[in-house]
Amino acid sequence: MGDVTYGACCIDDYTAKALDCDFIVHYAHSCLVPVDVTSIKVLYIFVTIHIDEKHLINTIKLNFTAGTNLAVFGTIQFNPTIHSVKAKLEHDEEHPVYLIPPQLKPLSKGEVLGCTSQRLDKNHIQGMVYVGDGRFHLESSMIHNPDIPAFRYDPYSRKFTREYYDQEQMVQVREDAITVAKNAKTVGLILGGLGRQGNPVTVGNLEVKLVQYGYKVVRIILSEIFPQKLAMFNDIDAFIQVACPRLSIDWGYAFNKPLLTPYEAMVMMEADKKWDTFYPMDYYALDGYGRGKQPARS
Repeated sequence: MGDVTYGACCIDDYTAKALDCDFIVHYAHSCLVPVDVTSIKVLYIFVTIHIDEKHLINTIKLNFTAGTNLAVFGTIQFNPTIHSVKAKLEHDEEHPVYLIPPQLKPLSKGEVLGCTSQRLDKNHIQGMVYVGDGRFHLESSMIHNPDIPAFRYDPYSRKFTREYYDQEQMVQVREDAITVAKNAKTVGLILGGLGRQGNPVTVGNLEVKLVQYGYKVVRIILSEIFPQKLAMFNDIDAFIQVACPRLSIDWGYAFNKPLLTPYEAMVMMEADKKWDTFYPMDYYALDGYGRGKQPARS
């Protein structure tokens, strides 16, 4: 097949099966979709990217005082490095820094996804350090933990930067989208067809709820969701996409009609708790919407 995979959620076992394949190899991502769930046999090939650990250690020591507690995480390719650096820094007698690789199961300790990250204790963690290029995965933790300072270490350029995220603007845009969608009569319910991004169980659960609340539901399957595509559905007032939550969070403003995540749709129907001090990023948690379940919130 040789198709691009944007992330661990893009394992395309359905297409492989349709092509009469018996076996699929998924390269470089974690085992987000268990092998006992896929429709054909899957071989996950894990990849470790080796970087200059000494430079990362010295960078952390230079920028943080001894005794600092830091949540350190990254994409799965840098996970071995994170745990190696953790052991070396906490045993540094002159300048110990304590690294805590957070974990939201079933992800590995220190692994973060663009839609899934751990909620951290701001009274115990003084900062977050992301190891990796780009900001997409880091933003997941920044959205989930807006009160904790965030930093990014790019292992390729070896630059260490303080990062910021406009949480206030993001939640206002999402709140406005929910408000407009609430007055919709016809809702387009999108099942993402790109790999395993979409979850049919979540789509089914949402459809039942929407019908109960009096919405007319139009089911749609799309491999990729673009503003131009959705603009063609003239008779639909709002959309709910069961694909990638970040499509709505990052690009929702670009669509001419509200594009909600499963969580936002449930908030709209008062079936889930609306965010307060933070916006939850738990899509692929054990009880997340990405797994056909609904997170329990206190």
